[in-house]
Amino acid sequence: MAQTWELWGNVIIAGTFSLFLAPLAIMILSGRRARAGRTAPLRTAIADVGIVVGTAPWIGMILTPSDGPGGVSLIPFADLADLASAPWQAVFVQVGGNLLVFASLGALLPVRTPAMASLARVAAVAAAFSVLVEMLQLMLRLGRFSSVDDVILNTAGAMIFAAVTRRWWASRIPAGTVPR
Repeated sequence: MAQTWELWGNVIIAGTFSLFLAPLAIMILSGRRARAGRTAPLRTAIADVGIVVGTAPWIGMILTPSDGPGGVSLIPFADLADLASAPWQAVFVQVGGNLLVFASLGALLPVRTPAMASLARVAAVAAAFSVLVEMLQLMLRLGRFSSVDDVILNTAGAMIFAAVTRRWWASRIPAGTVPR
């Protein structure tokens, strides 16, 4: 526990603090959008704040410098195969953490933007952002390992959470127009 706090304490504090500020941000953003005459100001404000609050801490963790050697793995599923022999805790943290990085984005992007109301579109956006994050790790020389498996898991997590919220966002699209 002490090692977790040492590594991620600042991110945990910032993420927790943001949860208390989120309702205020939603109220301000929704009010501005309502005054501007935008459609669904509360729904879009909740989605926008939720995406940021749910994604920013993970990105903060991913872009935190490490003492590791860094590197790149471009062979799909190679890192996941290596995890097969790791202790279950390491598998849980690596797989679970990567699935959660863009979970909020996947869950809320279709709610926010009807044009994104498709699992394929959510996957494309999540994959693009995931590639960007992996490239930043590499270019900023953070001592982290950039892996295609992370992109796969990040994208899968976004798709899973989009599927979980599909009933919510699909009900907001006119019948017969929800792409798959």
